[in-house]
Amino acid sequence: MIKRFQVGSRMSQAVSYNGFVYIAGQVAEDRSADLETQTRSVLQKIEDLLAEAGTDKSKILAIDVFLPAIADFDKMNSVYDAWIDPKNPPARACVEARLADPMILVEMTAVAAV
Repeated sequence: MIKRFQVGSRMSQAVSYNGFVYIAGQVAEDRSADLETQTRSVLQKIEDLLAEAGTDKSKILAIDVFLPAIADFDKMNSVYDAWIDPKNPPARACVEARLADPMILVEMTAVAAV
């Protein structure tokens, strides 16, 4: 059975199916915040969606990180490394990409087991 979470007119923030949950690209609500604050916000949104889907960050299988400036890689990682479950690190990609709004400093997607 497919279950959708926080459904909007364009997309769902998360969709679970067949034992997996797919988290849509998450960005910070406060786009005026610095990169570290935006990263914490994005990771909290991912954690909240995982909880809503009945799972947690220890079951994340993959995360994709999008940064408009790859020079911010270390700053983003300083927050990410403190958040991620060190006993269960997911597969991860990090790419430089132009994002939908120039105020967005980081965006992340995730896939987790439920």
